[in-house]
Amino acid sequence: MAMLEVNNLSISFGGLHAVDDFNLTIEKGELYGLIGPNGAGKTTVFNLLTGVYKPSEGIIRLDGVDITGKSTMDINKAGVARTFQNIRLFKDMPVLDNVKTGFHNHYKYSTLTGILRLPKYRRVENSIDERSMEILKVFELDSEADLLAGNLPYGKQRKLEIARALATEPKLLLLDEPAAGMNPNETAELMETIRFVRDRFDMTILLIEHDMKLVSGICEKLTVLNFGRMLSMGTTSDVLNDPAVIAAYLGE
Repeated sequence: MAMLEVNNLSISFGGLHAVDDFNLTIEKGELYGLIGPNGAGKTTVFNLLTGVYKPSEGIIRLDGVDITGKSTMDINKAGVARTFQNIRLFKDMPVLDNVKTGFHNHYKYSTLTGILRLPKYRRVENSIDERSMEILKVFELDSEADLLAGNLPYGKQRKLEIARALATEPKLLLLDEPAAGMNPNETAELMETIRFVRDRFDMTILLIEHDMKLVSGICEKLTVLNFGRMLSMGTTSDVLNDPAVIAAYLGE
């Protein structure tokens, strides 16, 4: 069973087909790339997958379960987490607390337990602290756990956003142009980190990018989107050698 199945997904804004008859299948553990120029509809696809937008047509299944049209909260609980092209951290909170917010989806105690700081509260919070630090170590951010997130360098803020998404314990991780604004060294480091995350957490990852060279260097399979419609899909080598992609996207 595929981790993600998208069939005939469509949405229009004011008569404009932002995404038109989009199909996608991602197997468990794949590192998959969704690529296309600015305005191709990539982020709109992410917004449909995460419940920000409701599709006018189509079906979305996560691990066999229909999540079409559900709320963002329900889709997150079902196992989908994402990052954004424009970083969205709690910048006035410490690095550690940013990650802890993700884990709180999975740990529960009553309001009274929290107010009175009863033993269950301490056990839960200690467990969340430990697990959050483990994730920060993966991203080499553990030494900066007490810093305000907004004081981190840009590249580390990108890593922290991915770390926080992982704390929700997703089945599918959606990364929206995670290398945006990074210099070449930061980008190379981040790509290695994404590979490591896939292997370490047995994670299924869908990565949005507009840089063909970058995404083809990390993803096993690609879908190329243009004007809201699929231009090409398949293994990375097949897509790179597709005449339609060469003509319309690579400009060769």
